[in-house]
Amino acid sequence: MQSALRLETTVLPGHRVELSDPGLPEGAQVEVIVMLPEKPKPAFGSALDFLESLPPGPRAFDTWEEYEQFLREEKDSWER
Repeated sequence: MQSALRLETTVLPGHRVELSDPGLPEGAQVEVIVMLPEKPKPAFGSALDFLESLPPGPRAFDTWEEYEQFLREEKDSWER
């Protein structure tokens, strides 16, 4: 009958892993399987996905033309 031993350890400098347990018989051949923790998936694939997920909200200007007019007036005020 196969038995399994579950251990957790930290990767050491030099990318090494060391295991030690009194249940491991010296000289025995064992199989070691290393499982890396899952990386969390990003909530959004892109910035556009994030922006599209936002609820509609108040806007400073009703139209793009109003916004451009505001920018023109602001720029003109710098030149005076």
